[in-house]
Amino acid sequence: MPQPDPQGPEQRALRASAFDGAPWPILVLSANGLLKAANEAAEMLFGQALATLSRRGLSEATRDGELMRLFDRAVAEDGFVHQGGVEVCCPGVITFEAEVTFSPLPSGDVLATFYLESQGTKRERASEALRSVAGMGRTLAHEIKNPLAGIRGAAQLLKSGASPADAPLAQVIVEETDRIRRLVDQVEAFSDERTAARVPLNIHRILDRVRMLSSSAFDGQVAFQDSYDPSLPMVLGDEDQLVQIFLNLVKNAAEAALERRDLQGQVRISTAYRMGSRLRTAGQGWLSAPLEVRIQDNGPGVPPDLRHRLFDAFVTTKLSGMGLGLTLVAKLVHAHDGLIEFESEPGRTVFHVLLPIAVDAS
Repeated sequence: MPQPDPQGPEQRALRASAFDGAPWPILVLSANGLLKAANEAAEMLFGQALATLSRRGLSEATRDGELMRLFDRAVAEDGFVHQGGVEVCCPGVITFEAEVTFSPLPSGDVLATFYLESQGTKRERASEALRSVAGMGRTLAHEIKNPLAGIRGAAQLLKSGASPADAPLAQVIVEETDRIRRLVDQVEAFSDERTAARVPLNIHRILDRVRMLSSSAFDGQVAFQDSYDPSLPMVLGDEDQLVQIFLNLVKNAAEAALERRDLQGQVRISTAYRMGSRLRTAGQGWLSAPLEVRIQDNGPGVPPDLRHRLFDAFVTTKLSGMGLGLTLVAKLVHAHDGLIEFESEPGRTVFHVLLPIAVDAS
């Protein structure tokens, strides 16, 4: 039987069809970064930005230098380049995160493929990470707390009978064991699998309490503002946990705002009703989560290399931080069948928390 010609018109048509029908966005770029072809998925994703790619090339059409760096490397090495967690920024396109591959073609062009993660996939991965941290919390609490209490008690006994020169050393032991205990308490919070009772609550009353606590803590160093939608229905949640969520977020925002050299740090707390927002949950299917709380600061922003893993345990931008606050926030928001997202650039970082409303709320 005669074999099909790999360069024949039928085979070329099949390859073109496969390229156009691929479910992920694919671009064909020239060696200098100009667009030569795009499949349907890429046209839907990039839209009008493709015209800019055709005229100006990748270097001018993208605001993120990481993408151009990967492209230049693929051209220079004439080899396959792959990078996960790349933030893609193009004019007229909502910034998105993707795994990106650049593959040189025999013609000298470069095939660029963007593998996008769905929000559902991200939430599933976050849930797995949180379950892992929960197990770690149980183990640490069990293995550390009991001997730690013994060390602290022994240090207090030593302190009571120590000489004036040695008493400060014993006090150091007491203080350090207390600090370790606080760290273990934070990690243990992830192992608490109890489901808190959720009741209808006024989100603005909770946010007023958070603002009062935060204003006192920062003693006028940061300007706090609020912008509330008074027509919002009641939120369905646990009051203590919601206070913990927003106190963490506002405290982080205030600390970021304090990093401004002009001493003009600001934190803005606002609420809104986001029509049509729905989240898929494991136990209850699709739930409406239209109540949105935004925490915004004018600090330096989240470093680009941390944005895709900011909610992971032990990831922090603070020199003295432990990197557990946002992980706990994500866990508590998830327990409320909610969603937390953020956007960040120098001078503006916004955390969005979406929460379900009470069933009988209108």
